[in-house]
Formats: sequence, structure tokens, C-alpha cells
Amino acid sequence: MQLTAHQIGLLLEGTVEGNPDVTVNQLSKIEEASKGSLSFLANSKYEQFLYTSGASVIIINEDFILAHPTKVTLIRVKNAYSAFSVLLEKYDELIKSKKSGVETPSFIHPSALIGKDVFIGALAYIGPNVKVGDGSKIYPNSYLADNVIIGKNVTIYAGVNVYFNCIVGDNVIIHSGAIIGGDGFGFVKDTEGSYKKVSQIGNVIIEDDVEIGSNTTIDRATMGSTIIRKGVKLDNLIQIAHNVEIGANTVIAAQTGISGSTKIGQNCIIGGQVGIVGHITIANGSTIGAKSAVNNTIKEENMSWNGFPLIPLRDSLKVQVLTRRLPELVKRIEELEDIIKKDLL
Repeated sequence: MQLTAHQIGLLLEGTVEGNPDVTVNQLSKIEEASKGSLSFLANSKYEQFLYTSGASVIIINEDFILAHPTKVTLIRVKNAYSAFSVLLEKYDELIKSKKSGVETPSFIHPSALIGKDVFIGALAYIGPNVKVGDGSKIYPNSYLADNVIIGKNVTIYAGVNVYFNCIVGDNVIIHSGAIIGGDGFGFVKDTEGSYKKVSQIGNVIIEDDVEIGSNTTIDRATMGSTIIRKGVKLDNLIQIAHNVEIGANTVIAAQTGISGSTKIGQNCIIGGQVGIVGHITIANGSTIGAKSAVNNTIKEENMSWNGFPLIPLRDSLKVQVLTRRLPELVKRIEELEDIIKKDLL
């Protein structure tokens, strides 16, 4: 990829300051950039590098005021971080666009329907009645079981398993090691004390524009569907149990576990290592801090929560302050006890 500052400015609808004909051929972090690099400044902590960077072009916010002169060509945009992410996406598309066709050995069942411009990597398995939409990419060692439906422009990276009857929408990205549609954790105890498996006959539905991180597991429903709504972003190493529903545009960080039949609203933010019990509802717009434990339904929308047990974030911060003061408070109580004892004597 080689572009001029002028071309980048047009792509990002930005204003070029400096040499519009300078070219770049790589993307770099501002503190590591060299000649020919395109970088960006979105965090004020890195401002010092704006004046010392070896980059040829740097994207900055349109309202940024320079503290010192710089020889670097600048492109001013409304939001430098968002603008740079657009370039990263374009660069990523250029790399992926090289993949096409069917590699061998791989297995595609005769009843499978494969769309146009699809890539299927070596050792991939495409089962009976599978449908793969136009422009999708199925990387090596992936497994699509019977009756799976994959939408358009889906990227399924190496080693992903999608079990039978599951549905994946358009523009979805599933990273390596993810398992979609494994059995839910359903068992019943018999009269002899043994656990008998409850068959899990439902499926998983993943709507459009979802991204699923590496080694994340989404269990199929016992009956009906486990549903991941449009625009959800899931980090690595997340466990989503049977019959869970996650609302649109919710983001969940790594190592979070969500128990069965829980309904999470839209536009929620859930931190890492959060534990959520089953059969509860979490309101729209909820923000839950890392390592929190959600034991009950959250009814209030657009509130922030934290801790174990879960309490409103503001209260949690007060508790943390008081906890740090405990040694001081204990000492004061002991001093007051000594005073009272002396007065009683």
C-alpha cells in the first residue's frame, strides 16, 4: 500500500498541512514510526512524539493546537482515532482480499451451497446442507456442521467449530478456537444420585456485524435459540451458556461467564472476569466493572455497577476509600476505648 498525504486526506475527509505529495507505505505507532510511515495522535500522553517522530504523515484532531513546530505532514480530522481505524480496516481488507478459491485437501458436501468469491482453506469441513454466503472466508481446519448457515462477508478463522443448525449473519468475524453451538450444560439428577444428560436440541443465532474472540464458547439452547444480537463484540475466553440472549451493541471483555437463560440488554459494557448467574435480566445501557458478580436482575437502565456483591459504582468507590482507611479507623476506635476506660475508672 502506497498513498500520498493528499489521497489519505480525501479518504478521511481531512485537511492536509504540509507536503500533500509525501508518500507512505506502512502504518506505525507514533513512538516507533520511521520514514514512509503513517501514524496518528489521539492520546495527549504521546504528544511529545509528534515533534520527534520519524513518521512522514501523522493524523491529528482538527482542534489540536501545536505546542512546537513540526516538519511532519499533518492531516487534521474530526477524530484521529476513528480516522486511523478506518485506514486499518482498509489495510486489513487488502490483505484478506487475496484469499479466494478452495484449497485442498478440504471437504465440501455435495448438498452444500457455496456463494460467490468464497475462500475455503485446507482441511476445512463443510457439512450437508450448509450455506455459505458471498465473499465469506473459511480458514483452514474449520468445521461447519450439518445445516449451518453462514451469511455474506463472514470471516471464520482457523480452528473454529460451528455445530449443527447454527446461524451466522452477515459481516461476522469469528476468531480461532471459538466454538459455536456446543451443548449447553444441562443435566438432571436421578433417584440414584447420578446425573443424566438433558439433550440440547436448540441452536445459536448470531446476527450481523458481531465479532467473537478466540476460544470463546457459545452454547446451543436446550430448546429455542441462544441469541447474539447485531453489533455485539465479544472478547477472547468468554463462556456464554444455553438460552442466553445478548442485546445489540453490547461489548463483553475476556474471561466473563454468563449462566443459562440470562438476558443482557443492548448497549451494555461488561468488564473482564465478570460472573453472571442464570435466569436474570440486565437492563439496557448497564456498565459492570471487572471481576464483579451479578447475582440479581438489574432493572435500572444506564447505570454503572461494581463489586461482589454488586452495588452501584459510586457506592463501590466509597467502600474502597473506607476500606483503605480501616487501619486508621481501628486505631481511633482503640484510642477512644482507652479514653472511655480511663474515664470510667
